[in-house]
Amino acid sequence: MLERWNAALDYIEDNLDHDIDPAQLARITLTSDYHFRRVFSALAGIPLSAYIRQRRMSLAAADILAGNGVLDVATKYGYSGDAFTRAFRDMHGVTPSHARKPGTTLRSRPPLAFHLTIEGKSTMDYRITELPAFHIIGKSTRIPLTFHGENTAMTQFHQTLPTGFGEQLGRHADLPELPHILFVSDGFEADRTDGSLFDYYFAVATTAPIPADLDSLSVPASTWAVFETRSDTALAPALQQLWADAFSEWFPSHPFHITPGPEILTVTENTPDWSSGAGELWIPVARNQ
Repeated sequence: MLERWNAALDYIEDNLDHDIDPAQLARITLTSDYHFRRVFSALAGIPLSAYIRQRRMSLAAADILAGNGVLDVATKYGYSGDAFTRAFRDMHGVTPSHARKPGTTLRSRPPLAFHLTIEGKSTMDYRITELPAFHIIGKSTRIPLTFHGENTAMTQFHQTLPTGFGEQLGRHADLPELPHILFVSDGFEADRTDGSLFDYYFAVATTAPIPADLDSLSVPASTWAVFETRSDTALAPALQQLWADAFSEWFPSHPFHITPGPEILTVTENTPDWSSGAGELWIPVARNQ
């Protein structure tokens, strides 16, 4: 699987001065454009669009220092003059013309390569399961994505929910596979960067009619990859780590790709202070063809 991802990196590198077709990247890795972007960000630690832009600006700096004209270099990498100057300044902190001055410090983004690293981590428990169509119902908001630490916007949203709302909501849950309160993420921005916005639902799963006073999200019948975790000391960080492990470790080495749809986190066991317990992350998937 990693060979295909490295072949995709080679395709990017070979086409930095041409149009890069996201569909071709998906074909090389036997995935979808949606899946490729998501897993690339997890593996590389940078969104695909930002990586391509930084690689182009790294090569552009070398061209500028070699004496090539600014407009010629801009055209080579697919930019207008103004757009090139902005992208160059964002990368290097100076304009292309200033870059030629002796002693100017420039930045470089080396080309990536993916390698298998064997670490002393525990095994990852998962299962593949099917669910019929259902509705997610509850209260929702749009908040920034937080990769590490507490998501303060999410915490503040939880504090606005009425006392006893979770218990009231739980009475609507009728899907045996998802009987608990759900923490649902959907509507991510394209590159899913830290701080980008997404739709968050405090919800349950139901197949019954949707109450008029609740927000809802319809979910079609789907195949799901379900990742499990348990912690005796720090449940919240363990739940957060599920996303990183799924996208950076499991998907690159298994014949499945992500399909559009909500990502569902559910806590199946927990102590009152959330210091220990267990949970699951549900991600909609399809088997690679």
